[in-house]
Amino acid sequence: MLKDKDIREPLFDFLEENYGKVRILEEKITGKARADVVMITPELLYGIEIKSDVDTYARLKKQVRYYNWYYDRNMVVVGSSHAHHIREHVPDWWGVITVETDEAGRVDFYTLREAGENPRVKDKRKITILWRPELNHLLELNQLPKYRNKSKLFVQEKLLETVPAERLWPQACEELFERDYSRFMETEEEA
Repeated sequence: MLKDKDIREPLFDFLEENYGKVRILEEKITGKARADVVMITPELLYGIEIKSDVDTYARLKKQVRYYNWYYDRNMVVVGSSHAHHIREHVPDWWGVITVETDEAGRVDFYTLREAGENPRVKDKRKITILWRPELNHLLELNQLPKYRNKSKLFVQEKLLETVPAERLWPQACEELFERDYSRFMETEEEA
């Protein structure tokens, strides 16, 4: 029986091996839910929910709704006790990864279903993941005014209105790759 803490580190290694350049954010507030893992790739944001063998599906319906608003692709990583029924609990476009231990006691992952494009992602929700300094850098990259006296929401909406999605989201992903948590307090003051 695998617990969440047994799954996380091996999962991060698995994701890196299978997706190449990634950045992992843990425990990200996503609406009224908390994403266990957010994986950033050069062009996409993935929401990843972990359901270990000791977890239940009690909160999953609500979590699915919020994940669908924020991430380009979503996945659920489940212990072997959930492997046979998880597809009944998540949309068809959600990826499913099963996890169990092998004979040697190592954690082993199997992709049951690849994550597909999320038809319910909302750009207005997705952009809220970025901090104000990251939004400011996107303004600069796209030769837009600084909007120093405007709200974070105003800046988010201005970026969505004026920068084509095919340019904005790779830039946003790059900002998340470069996120510096040592600037967290400074960022909170600027927000």
